[in-house]
Amino acid sequence: MNDYKKTSIVQTIARVVLGAFLAFAGTGHLTWSRVEFLAQVPKWLPLSGDLVVVLSGIVEVLLGLSLIFLSKQRVLVGWVVALFFVLVFPGNISQFITHTDAFGLDTDLSRGIRLLFQPVLVVWALWCTNAWKAWRRNK
Repeated sequence: MNDYKKTSIVQTIARVVLGAFLAFAGTGHLTWSRVEFLAQVPKWLPLSGDLVVVLSGIVEVLLGLSLIFLSKQRVLVGWVVALFFVLVFPGNISQFITHTDAFGLDTDLSRGIRLLFQPVLVVWALWCTNAWKAWRRNK
């Protein structure tokens, strides 16, 4: 049975909310929060910090819109969004390790608490798209 092909209304709402969050954050990368996002780009990355912020912003906008509008491909989009959250995690770790203030995260405690929410975003992306359920069914 392909029960992963259908999502509940709660999952659908959660998918749209996550998509809106990503599109909003991506827009922030490209406009009003550019400097704040630069604080999360690890210094060891061999690319211009501004380029990383712009590219990740574009990716976030595209992922957000994909979550909202590509419902027939939501399982694949869910995996891509989860992977994106894993790939940006080193930036959050860098901000914690370097004690860099941004987005009101001005203490190690607040930056550490933020780190705990990154896995929540990964799980959210996999749950609201039924990506995890589809993977388990196809094993």
